[in-house]
Amino acid sequence: MDLAFILDFISEAAYFIGVFLIFMVIVVAKGRQAIINVIFSLYLALLISLVFPYYDTLLDTFDTAKGVASGKLIIFALFTMTFFLLANRIMPDEFKEKKFESFGKKVLLALAATSLVMVFSFQVLPITEFLTPGTPIQSLFSPENYFFWWLLAPLVILFIL
Repeated sequence: MDLAFILDFISEAAYFIGVFLIFMVIVVAKGRQAIINVIFSLYLALLISLVFPYYDTLLDTFDTAKGVASGKLIIFALFTMTFFLLANRIMPDEFKEKKFESFGKKVLLALAATSLVMVFSFQVLPITEFLTPGTPIQSLFSPENYFFWWLLAPLVILFIL
């Protein structure tokens, strides 16, 4: 192991932990229904972003690969936020609970949302423009034969909880 590998692993671990902490803040502050809405929003954003025909038109002004990757990430985030707002309007707010009540379920839901973001990052979104490939976290989420199972896992968690 050399220093570059260790630094790359630390940056990917920080990315994973950062995404997880964002979802933990959402689930503790807003409740389980909010993170369920986020999970469904991520699925819908993936569906729309895979067939979105205007990437070339919208990202035509970017010159670098990192600029194009940033633009795609921003478009995906906008899709996710739009679907989250829609889900908040149409989904019932049925979980009236205290902030740290059913904390185990909240952790599982945050992990489900984190796994979706990770698998999207390494399979669909161009996050590898910002992270160096070949670290253990990426090898967990990036193989194509795992993509289906990583997409299925959050749905199973939602079904069980």
